[in-house]
Amino acid sequence: MKEISITTQFSVFESIEELSKDIQDLMNEAIAIRKKAYAPYSQFRVGAALLLDNGKIVLGSNQENAAYPSGLCAERVAIFHAGAIYPEAKILKIAISAASDTNQTTAPIPPCGSCRQSIAEYEIKQETPIEIYFMGEIGAIYQSASLKNLLPFMFDKKFL
Repeated sequence: MKEISITTQFSVFESIEELSKDIQDLMNEAIAIRKKAYAPYSQFRVGAALLLDNGKIVLGSNQENAAYPSGLCAERVAIFHAGAIYPEAKILKIAISAASDTNQTTAPIPPCGSCRQSIAEYEIKQETPIEIYFMGEIGAIYQSASLKNLLPFMFDKKFL
């Protein structure tokens, strides 16, 4: 037997004010769309804002359904919308903000596993990394230079 070690690296910003102006603006878009999420069951709202290489910003918020598997996370709403409307554009950055209606969310909330896999598909497709910024309602923001930090063992087309 042998062991392998995998290291990931994130930058941590203590508040939104520490971000560059363009990332502050992107995160503010994620916060604004988060407030429009349809989350009557979980009362957990998520907003995502994507910056594309064509300069467009595409937004998404989580959309729940009484048949739980039929809902969709904010990140996938935004990614799939961008893929449908701007199929040739590359995703440069994603800003994600999450908040609970029942208690204050102060820890950074990363994308779920399904969203990580969806982001991986686009990162591999476009052959360039996607910067990911994520936060709770308030507090620190984590930044990852690539999805590979969040999903080091990505499943992709090379396995098919």
